[in-house]
Amino acid sequence: MKMKTIEFSPKGVCSRKIQISLTEDHIIRDVTFTGGCAGNTSGISKLVVGMKAEDVIDRLKGTTCGLKQTSCPDQLARALESAL
Repeated sequence: MKMKTIEFSPKGVCSRKIQISLTEDHIIRDVTFTGGCAGNTSGISKLVVGMKAEDVIDRLKGTTCGLKQTSCPDQLARALESAL
């Protein structure tokens, strides 16, 4: 199965880069955050592996972090949207 790798530069959060591997039918095979809260970004990465990108977008888009208008999960959703 053909794989696609996306590198996304998040805005407004502590993480500096999100790298995502997707199959051609939009199944997430790997997510790696550079920077950010290590436990949270590692946990999110493990939770979304095997999910369809569209389902992850639906669940995570709009998630905020404290007083910020975005979060690492929201930025992951935005990265997936741009990839699709």
